[in-house]
Amino acid sequence: MSDAKIQFYKGPAGGWGALRSVARQLLQHRIAAKGSRTLLSANQPDGFDCPGCAWPDRQHTSSFEFCENGVKAVAAEATADRATPQVIAQHTVSELHGWSDHALEAMGRLTEPMAYDPVTDRYRAIGWDEAFATIARHLQALASPDEAIFYTSGRTSNEAAFLYQLFVREFGTNNFPDCSNMCHEPSGTGLKGSVGVGKGTVTLDDFEEADCILIFGQNPGTNHPRMLGELRAAARRGARILSFNPLRERGLERFADPQSPVEMLSGGATTITSDYFQLKVGGDIALLKGIIKHLLVLDDQAVAAGQPRVLDTDFIAEHTQGFEALREDIEAEDWVLIERESGLWRDRMVHAAEVIARSQKVIACWGMGITQHRHGVAAVQMIANLLLLRGMVGKPGAGLCPVRGHSNVQGDRTMGIYEKPAPAFLERLKAVYGFEPPRHDGHDTIGAIEAMRDGRASVFFAMGGNFAAATPDTPTTWAALQRCALTVHVATKFNRSHTVLGREALVLPCLGRTEIDQQAAGPQHVSVEDSMSMVHLSAGINEPASEHLLSEPMIVARLAMAALPHSAVPWAWLVEDYDRIREHIEKVFDEFKGFNEKVHHPGGFRLRNTAGERVWVTPSGKAQLMVHAIPMDTAVHQAQAAARDGAPVFTLTTVRSHDQYNTTVYGLDDRYRGVFGQRRVLFIHADDRAMLGLAEGAWVDLVGAAVDDAVVREAKSFRLVDYDIPRGCVAGYYPETNVLVPLASHALGARTPTSKSIPVRLRPTAAPAEMEAA
Repeated sequence: MSDAKIQFYKGPAGGWGALRSVARQLLQHRIAAKGSRTLLSANQPDGFDCPGCAWPDRQHTSSFEFCENGVKAVAAEATADRATPQVIAQHTVSELHGWSDHALEAMGRLTEPMAYDPVTDRYRAIGWDEAFATIARHLQALASPDEAIFYTSGRTSNEAAFLYQLFVREFGTNNFPDCSNMCHEPSGTGLKGSVGVGKGTVTLDDFEEADCILIFGQNPGTNHPRMLGELRAAARRGARILSFNPLRERGLERFADPQSPVEMLSGGATTITSDYFQLKVGGDIALLKGIIKHLLVLDDQAVAAGQPRVLDTDFIAEHTQGFEALREDIEAEDWVLIERESGLWRDRMVHAAEVIARSQKVIACWGMGITQHRHGVAAVQMIANLLLLRGMVGKPGAGLCPVRGHSNVQGDRTMGIYEKPAPAFLERLKAVYGFEPPRHDGHDTIGAIEAMRDGRASVFFAMGGNFAAATPDTPTTWAALQRCALTVHVATKFNRSHTVLGREALVLPCLGRTEIDQQAAGPQHVSVEDSMSMVHLSAGINEPASEHLLSEPMIVARLAMAALPHSAVPWAWLVEDYDRIREHIEKVFDEFKGFNEKVHHPGGFRLRNTAGERVWVTPSGKAQLMVHAIPMDTAVHQAQAAARDGAPVFTLTTVRSHDQYNTTVYGLDDRYRGVFGQRRVLFIHADDRAMLGLAEGAWVDLVGAAVDDAVVREAKSFRLVDYDIPRGCVAGYYPETNVLVPLASHALGARTPTSKSIPVRLRPTAAPAEMEAA
């Protein structure tokens, strides 16, 4: 960990800084030799799928297919440190609750099942049989299966997710909150409405052909570093890359490939972004309408001049519905409104439109800077509108590319981890397994918190993740979990959620992705699905961190056998050999026909994407061009809030630091943004800071300014850091700022928390004592 300081970072993303970070991570976890061997198996045909992100691998066969953040994830899992029951019991849970997320993570790998002892306020070791019996007792005592919540992390394998949803549905509920609810749910919802499938349409091969790549609300340098390799290659062959993002991010500006001897030895780098558009937070729909508005003008001009049209009118006529309504809506928009709500001048949007108009193959990528807004679904559909108007869906070198986070978040949804299952899927479960699955919708993440808060659910079971830290409205979520009769967490490391307890609480340690999964039939592989619908195998190479660890499929099977003693599903037999689980997956999902044969082929296989084939699984049988108004609620919200006392209201967007993956904090540095040894910082435009009469480095509290929320929400002690961000906008790290997101503030149509658009006031405060001492 570095000393606390703010120091401008001059270098590119990647480069020697990334290599130094790799070495530091391996040394920090005392696994220099083991870690190096482990990394050589990352994303290899006979190795494990990196748990760091869902970005696909180039044919899954390259020699070195890992990045700096992947190294952090792998090193954290392969660490020599052990969080044994004895180590954890040295502290009360009350003490541990006061630790930072970084300190909890640093304790190391969990080694044995543990139960909370309320008398001593400490965890104690228990046996697996006792753990499963405890869970079964609670589940069987419920008045209704819907009183249980079953959360799923996106790193859960296909095999574990399939067994998990099968057990839960035989138990009798569809309560499946998962991490998709908190991140890319608007992508799935929006794309399904627009093109009939809730997944992206591109492959890595398309990136080799694209002559224009659009990046919306995404920071690949920190969140998906391997994506930079594809962007670098595209930029070097002359493709135009347009980045639309409120913050200036180094990974979108310049990248030095650590695997390029020329760049590393010369100190050179590749410019990634051709044009950078710093729109204001939440200005994406206005921006997209501005771009489309000028495309319509360019198309009319081309017709008048007898030149080739800008819009793909043949594609629009044959494959889409709603063009006239969309055109009428766009043409009626006022440029004054578009400029004000996007935060960009008209000429910038005109320039973007002209670049897109000249391009023959366009890919649009986006992250949670698009989805975690009240109008996230609408923003996704406006991106789809843009590409559909130019015929850029179902075309080589072009298409839609939501860039997801966890390594199998998409696969878990494919396996049935969804609170709103399709009737046809439930009918297939009934036909294959003979039980009647529940037909009513279950709880998503927001609904699960509400149910626990209101006493309608009393058992919470989490298959991975860090629910208490990842969710919005921290005090409400914690109080909801504490109302439960039982909370259970399957995990590899100790985290915040293990200190937010029900009346009884269990922590169950599982194998990590890098570890050998030995079952009756021998070492096992699991399968995962990446962001581009490629399904491939993953097998660990390291000895397990403890002899007491169980795999996630085994944990589900043993839980099912304890809770459903009369189940006809052959749980024990299935987990003896995971090929048997895959055979059962094939029975339920037609697209997995020949699953074992296809997935054992090096590189795996790609699931069918109907939109990529220009087959539109929509009510009309065509892709739908969607009409959406420019959102006004953020501006109105801020004006109303400011009118209360005249204090300015800012729009806070939450971001990750570079030493972070979701809620997992590996360290206290954010190298590319120049932050070292600390996390409680707030990025702000220097003119906004001066307007408030505050010095650079001054400390403030963040106070929620939602006008329709009577709860006082505060996040205390943040150091102001001058940054290149639009005026009126600020940025801070999560989960520290999650307390400011009201539970009721979520995306329309998808209920994803609005973590990227939070109205706040800044209240001057004194520096914390530890910072004064420093």
